[in-house]
Amino acid sequence: MGVSTSAPDKGIAVVTVDFPPVNALPVRGWYDLAAAVRAAGADPEVRCVVLTAEGRGFNAGVDIKEIQRTAGHDALLGANRGCYEAFAAVYDCEVPVIAAVHGFCLGGGIGLVGNADVVVASDDATFGLPELDRGALGAATHLARLVPQQLMRALYYTSRTVTAEELHRHGSVWRVVPRERLLDAALELAREIAAKDGQLIRLAKAAINGIDPVDVRRSYRFEQGFTFEANLSGVADRVRDSFGRNDPGRGDGAVAEDGSVAKDSAAGTSRESSQDSGSGSGSGSGSGKSSDAAREGLASDTDKEQQP
Repeated sequence: MGVSTSAPDKGIAVVTVDFPPVNALPVRGWYDLAAAVRAAGADPEVRCVVLTAEGRGFNAGVDIKEIQRTAGHDALLGANRGCYEAFAAVYDCEVPVIAAVHGFCLGGGIGLVGNADVVVASDDATFGLPELDRGALGAATHLARLVPQQLMRALYYTSRTVTAEELHRHGSVWRVVPRERLLDAALELAREIAAKDGQLIRLAKAAINGIDPVDVRRSYRFEQGFTFEANLSGVADRVRDSFGRNDPGRGDGAVAEDGSVAKDSAAGTSRESSQDSGSGSGSGSGSGKSSDAAREGLASDTDKEQQP
């Protein structure tokens, strides 16, 4: 359990996240992830990094239970800073980063994926920011790198999710494959990148970051200020305390008692059995093929795992 790094091929580092049951990362986990990505990028032998995860989903965001059970604001501040460091590590990595995404990618997962150079996803992957359902804000900066502006706003305000296929149509997902082919597909692209000259690929990464129209670090930090304001005002606690409850008034972010996931997206609504659910981005998480039940099941499992 935790963050590990492997080298399956010459010039390629694979950073794997594994925080059962749903990869809702504690404060320490975000810092460990940041350190692993930075170390991989600093290795002169590495020309491409693949970011992946074990378990049922890529990332469920912040461990909200850690924040709830910690007195004061230390855990919240730690989560905010940890997410900032992890997102920045992916963006600033000296070599290209490929995010290999399966299952749910919520909250902080959007921050990681939005800052990655390339996204490869399994056909069951869903992406979203259920922040407004979790008493938080943030990562709109990164969602805006995946979808057009008005769609980003609609997804953010409703906590809906989008599917990998939908993002592929928008051009933000390079390739969609069956889950069992995900790592192979990511490594196939990584090998193609790693075949380039190591010094030149680093210059290319720096050059592309340098012409980015949005300063993602500053933009995300700005968002985080509103999260802290929501906490000081008490509204964050009010919303966060309802996390995991079956409240019809909360819309798509509600969690079903039976662990089923209500998939409410632009394409339509359906319900399927699931044990998965999401958290936040250090500042929120949820739409597309995502659902109430998916996030509820995730909430249920997170509750069980994170109770002291």
